[in-house]
Amino acid sequence: MPDATPARATAREAIALLTGAAGFTEHRPPPSPLPPDGPLGWAGYDAARERASARTGEEESVVYGTGVVGDRACVLLSFEFGFLGGSLGRQTGDRLAAAYELALTRRLPLLALVATGGSRMQEGMVALTQLQRVAAASVRLHAAGLPQIAVVRDPTTGGGWATVGAGADVVLALPGAQVGFAGSRVRPPDADPYAYSAEGQFVAGQVDAVVPADELTPTVTHWLRALGPHEELPAAPVPGALSAGGGEPGVGAGMEAEAATGSGAGTPSAAGAEPTADRDPAAPLPETGREAVARARDPRRPRAEAYLADYFAVRLPLHGDRSGSTDPGLLCGFGLRADGQPVAYVAQCGTPTRPAGYRAAARTIRLADRLGIPVLTLVDTPGAANDAEAERAGAGAAIADTFAAIAAARVPVTTLVIGEGGSGGALALAAPGNTHVTVDSYFSVIAPELAAAILKRPPSETGATADQLRLRPQDLVDLGFARSIVG
Repeated sequence: MPDATPARATAREAIALLTGAAGFTEHRPPPSPLPPDGPLGWAGYDAARERASARTGEEESVVYGTGVVGDRACVLLSFEFGFLGGSLGRQTGDRLAAAYELALTRRLPLLALVATGGSRMQEGMVALTQLQRVAAASVRLHAAGLPQIAVVRDPTTGGGWATVGAGADVVLALPGAQVGFAGSRVRPPDADPYAYSAEGQFVAGQVDAVVPADELTPTVTHWLRALGPHEELPAAPVPGALSAGGGEPGVGAGMEAEAATGSGAGTPSAAGAEPTADRDPAAPLPETGREAVARARDPRRPRAEAYLADYFAVRLPLHGDRSGSTDPGLLCGFGLRADGQPVAYVAQCGTPTRPAGYRAAARTIRLADRLGIPVLTLVDTPGAANDAEAERAGAGAAIADTFAAIAAARVPVTTLVIGEGGSGGALALAAPGNTHVTVDSYFSVIAPELAAAILKRPPSETGATADQLRLRPQDLVDLGFARSIVG
């Protein structure tokens, strides 16, 4: 195992940290010599490259090839920060483009171990335009349905962060790494350094997880298993339903109780922290609309964490909306079931969903669709957040984008309503024609209290209004909105 601090490991040490005894086979692109002192004729550039090569033993700032992480083959590319600060020049671009092409040809995931200061000044615009090459290569992998995972090391700044790093499907960071578009010498002198750290980028929703070095190999292995590539996968079964996935609409016969062995990616298991999703399969249906609403709002009923803990053996969270915000009331990610099947999940946690939550949901659904992975959504919200901050953050556009992501999905999307189904803020995550409901849930065009207020009815008529809205689980089946009721 390498002795260097993992965040500042050499390119090959970073590769060895993940591949271990499985090994790594290096590839090199065809030679593409530079003119003397590079394309700009920058005096001393040749000498600087020679010194960098002598110091690091590398010919360029990127090493790439094929390897095995855990039990999954992939293409790895790793930056050598000791070679001119891991900067991108034309020959670096050659290697990056070749690595992406290798992943495309072999149909393998791309794993990038990034440590770079940005584009190489000594090559000017020739260096800067390598970012366009990387972007084009990344788009080709996207179109081919192949996943890209980035592990950002210290430091990851400039164009390397804005392409290979932040452009990946999943972004993992090593603790304490400097991460940001602006490097330490070009940012404002009074800038908060925390904003340019792995931890700060996680808080801002730009990084999916900060992973300690000793957890990196199992975490990356789980992600490679979850993201594929895979053969065509079936739809996600409904959590808790023995036969709710494909029969006629009706009342679910019982519970599945799939064991959760952990939650992966350094996230503690939710089992025990929340009520279990198991319940009496003979639980009675609510007799009135008022009762349905009260049961859905009961703090003792199972919440999203309980369902996810029961459903998945391993959970791999995606974090943030990639626009600077997060919503702790909406959980997104990918999970591995006990049978090894990957499923993407989007789960509301009973709070008003914020714009960042909808954007994260749309991101997750589109990624799953591109990779051919079925999606499970758990609906539980009184509605979309409606405060002034939510409006300024683009609530309408975010909700519209979530509707569009589900409408455009080619993979199966399965929805289970586990609590409150509050208007369009809940419907945005519901799969048309494949939504199921629990016995302690309701779904309504509007909350009964608000409906009564709009109709200028006294509070005493809220219960009658709830009955008129036909929001009970059995009503939702009768109306054709839900396919089944899960006991």
